[in-house]
Amino acid sequence: MSPVVWVLTIAGLLAIVAFDLIVIARRNHTVTIKDATRWVLFYVALAGLFALGLFVFSPGQSGSEFVAGYITEYSLSVDNLFVFVIIMARFAVPALAQDKVLYIGIVVSMALRAIFILAGAAAISAASWVFYIFGAFLVYTAVRLVLEGENDESAIEDSQSQENAVLRGLRRVLPMSHDYDGANLVTRTTGKRQLTPLVIVIAAIGMANVIFALDSIPAIFGLTQDAYIVLTANAFALMGLRQLYFLIGGLLERIVYLNVGLSVVLAFIGVKLIIEALHGSHIDDIGAIHLPHIGILTSLGFIIGTLLVTTVVSLLKSSRDSRREAVRIDD
Repeated sequence: MSPVVWVLTIAGLLAIVAFDLIVIARRNHTVTIKDATRWVLFYVALAGLFALGLFVFSPGQSGSEFVAGYITEYSLSVDNLFVFVIIMARFAVPALAQDKVLYIGIVVSMALRAIFILAGAAAISAASWVFYIFGAFLVYTAVRLVLEGENDESAIEDSQSQENAVLRGLRRVLPMSHDYDGANLVTRTTGKRQLTPLVIVIAAIGMANVIFALDSIPAIFGLTQDAYIVLTANAFALMGLRQLYFLIGGLLERIVYLNVGLSVVLAFIGVKLIIEALHGSHIDDIGAIHLPHIGILTSLGFIIGTLLVTTVVSLLKSSRDSRREAVRIDD
């Protein structure tokens, strides 16, 4: 993409972020299901319009790559919601402050992810062997998710253990109050200005998002090596993540096979990356096995199909378990 397109795109994303901040500042009530539904549809529609613009004005496969990358990033980001739920409960964040906390935490993580994306793009352009590293890492992550089984708190505990040291350090060096003051980040205690615990929660949200980016960014580089597509897909996925938290937070427990579905997606993209790296090394066959070229439409269809099957099977299992529990209680 040309520098002009980059500048206009970044300006547009910043405008959306600023608009979101204005909406939060004017809201004087907790986010309802109706609010969350409306805003999720708004951000999905924005991503759809952006994809349409790519299909119309950008040559090649940019539009298809964005759609595949956006769906992948959005689905992988659902795992973040489990962490958000635990963090909010652990720190007893006031309901009215949760929207503001998620907004700031996600904006911070968007900036940090941009650095990772640009670094990843530079590494790939400098050396194609980076594909081997990304591919192997994604396959490893997929195996780890399968071993975790159904959605439990092990992944959450892993991410929190990496956060705890930093969060304790923040408490030691920052003037921190013990109690919340509504949705305020700064309060006055005994005549002194202090930061409220919301600052710690924002740091935890941002760090959790960055930790999960270690999986998702290599995954999207397996679908496209265009830094512009990677950056915009990440931005649109993260911008809609906050509203998704309020919309499906209570439904997450029912998607019991989410880890399995995400592991299949990650393993597929990891193998695709390794095959592309082998093609780049002019290796088209391994013995009698021909290494196929996996196009973006094939990747998109596989990702959507896997997520649909995961959701349907999970909901069927949850419904069956609920009926069995009801029968057990009646007996």
